[in-house]
Amino acid sequence: MVRKITKAVIPAAGLGTRFLPATKALPKEMLPVVDKPAVQYVVEEAVKAGLSHVLMITGRNKNALENHFDRAVELENLLLEKGDKARFGIVAEATGLADIHYVRQGDPLGLGHAISKAETFVGDEPFAVLLGDDLIEENSYLLAEMILLAESKSVNVIALMEVPQGDVSKYGIATPGNRNEEVIQIKGFVEKPSPEEAPSNFAVIGRYVLQPQVFNVLRNLKPGLGGEIQLTDALNEMAQNSEIAGPVVGYIFDGRRFDTGDRLSYLKTIVEMATEREDLGADFSGWLKRFSQGLPE
Repeated sequence: MVRKITKAVIPAAGLGTRFLPATKALPKEMLPVVDKPAVQYVVEEAVKAGLSHVLMITGRNKNALENHFDRAVELENLLLEKGDKARFGIVAEATGLADIHYVRQGDPLGLGHAISKAETFVGDEPFAVLLGDDLIEENSYLLAEMILLAESKSVNVIALMEVPQGDVSKYGIATPGNRNEEVIQIKGFVEKPSPEEAPSNFAVIGRYVLQPQVFNVLRNLKPGLGGEIQLTDALNEMAQNSEIAGPVVGYIFDGRRFDTGDRLSYLKTIVEMATEREDLGADFSGWLKRFSQGLPE
């Protein structure tokens, strides 16, 4: 029987040190990308893929996340009194996106540790994991295709993207096996290898669909790189022994991914997404061209 996947886990407990001082009191997931916080794009992607229950793994000073997806009654009433139905709709939209729950990670011991905190929420069901640093282009069906594959084959599905050889040390890298169009068998993973030691240039990006047995692996995993419980290490163990939690396959994504994990990439993301907006794109692109040429407005 096909097990329908309806749950998403979004780790959001990072300290955001690359964006200090902005993230001293504001979660990095709440940094705006044009006019929406990054995490809202991620929740919208999950909902579009059919995931109606979302768990956010949070940490200290993350109340802004809960407030954003909660009702803002005073603000909503004020907008209605002004007759500003457009902005009322924008504010109310985040509230009704999904059934959202929250749990604290506690000690910041790595991505694998954060995901382990979702075990009670997930139970014995397959589930998706979406990282907030990676935004996927709006018209992509990446996550939906990954879910369909996981449901039909009872496998763990990892999103992969080919990256330049010089960038492999920034990612978890897959050791590939046989390939059938977008789907590739995975023999193992290496966390942030040097270009000389990398088994491929297939990098893990922040979308996963996992079988619930992953929690058993995480529970018994020893700390890895940086003294943290690394999800990559758990996936490596699963890939090398499919009896543990089912086979691990990669789904190769050739669309656009926006990286908001560091300041330069974050700024590039804002510029690229702003230039494509119907309401901003033409004016912003024109200004940007003049600015880059040193021309006056």
